[in-house]
Amino acid sequence: MSRIPVILKLLALTMALFSTTMLLPLALAWWTGDAGRFAFLAGLAVALGVSGSLWLATKDDARDLRIRDGFLLVTLAWVVLPLLAAVPLLVYYNQIGQPLGLSKAYFEAMSGLSTTGSTVLNHLDGLPHSINLWRATLVWVGGMGILVLAIAILPLLGVGGHQLFRAEPGPMKDEKLTPRIASTGKVLYAVYFIFSIACFLAYRVAGLSWFDAWCHMATTMGLGGFSTSDEGFLKFDSVAVEMVAMVFMVLAGINFATHFLAFRQRSLKAYLRCSQTVPYLLLLLGSGLFVTAFLYWKHVYGTWGEALRYGMFNTISVATTTGYANTDYTLWPLLAPLWMILLASFATSAGSTGGGIKLSRAILLVKQTRRELTRLLHPNVVAPVRLGRTPVGPEVIAGIMAFLLMYGLSIGMLTTLMLLSGLEPVTAFSAVFASINNLGPGMGDVGPMGNYAGLSDYQLWLCSFAMLIGRLELFTVLVLFTPEFWRR
Repeated sequence: MSRIPVILKLLALTMALFSTTMLLPLALAWWTGDAGRFAFLAGLAVALGVSGSLWLATKDDARDLRIRDGFLLVTLAWVVLPLLAAVPLLVYYNQIGQPLGLSKAYFEAMSGLSTTGSTVLNHLDGLPHSINLWRATLVWVGGMGILVLAIAILPLLGVGGHQLFRAEPGPMKDEKLTPRIASTGKVLYAVYFIFSIACFLAYRVAGLSWFDAWCHMATTMGLGGFSTSDEGFLKFDSVAVEMVAMVFMVLAGINFATHFLAFRQRSLKAYLRCSQTVPYLLLLLGSGLFVTAFLYWKHVYGTWGEALRYGMFNTISVATTTGYANTDYTLWPLLAPLWMILLASFATSAGSTGGGIKLSRAILLVKQTRRELTRLLHPNVVAPVRLGRTPVGPEVIAGIMAFLLMYGLSIGMLTTLMLLSGLEPVTAFSAVFASINNLGPGMGDVGPMGNYAGLSDYQLWLCSFAMLIGRLELFTVLVLFTPEFWRR
């Protein structure tokens, strides 16, 4: 492609912008004197060196982006940024004489930026604060998509963002809320920031330390689920902390465009008008109560209050693709964890920080199924499929069908490759399913009280790829593998 230089120039700017996120853990390491200082100095030097060299090599290219360039840039950014994010982890673990290896370091960084929340690291309680802060920061930045920030900033440098608006599958794609794409990016990031501060303060009031409150705020709002302890929320054993987590996990699973409209209109009616919010809330509440009643009926917990605490918290956490746990729910009767993990594939709203196929697609699929059943009885009926009050054309339905086909095929093919590597079936399937839905914990060896450290390098790269295509909603990545994409 003759347009590679302009794509690389914008990638260089994105890398340079991303490198500034290392300043926060670097400042903490410098202030506290922890062992992460050199790791973040090295990471910052590498990021600035690579991005600077790439910029100098391509800075004279002044061509505009096309739509297909946006797809390539988005994918390259999500492939390259985890490499930069992995550098501090590689340096720190080499520094203490426990080499982590590129596969694990890249997996951890991809898990953070894709807001998956899987981890290969053990003894989290003993890590320097700066390393745990870096992991949390990756989730917070990845939560809205690093390119959302780039869309808001790069136009100020004379670089248009409209093509990225079309390619980026996050909140930017759902509604153009302001006349300028850069203004839209700033508005949504402002909403994200306001909720983040509220979540941080709420965690602190609930009893967490300033450090734990900040780290868990970042991973709650990003729906990423990284914790500062191997025990996760078991360490805190606090109903108040769990209540804060549930409230903000629910909020982060709602379309951020809807949050903005509610702020702007100073009215909750925006949530009622949204085609996803009410079904989303009913689905979470209903599923949480179902799991609670099931656990109480099966005598897993002796009181309704205890069943409600664990059933509701873990259902919301898994359904929103966060991945926090305050108990090992894989020990529950199988129906409960299976339903929770299934929810992770579709429960969160489009335009939220959650993963999965998104609730809007699921709603349209159900409505299309109802339409086809109606047409069997009344062949001449006119019954357009609507999302809210908006009619949805057949090309959109066809796109959803194609997406679901590729979603199923991707899970099947990646699971097969995991099985061929010798992994047992439950772990193989749940690792792929959790990765492609950006959930994090699965079942088997990668359950909520375990992690992905026992997987081989080959298996970790497969999971990293699953996280990538899941975060970019399949087609953004898979379109690069079509011959038509590379033709002039």
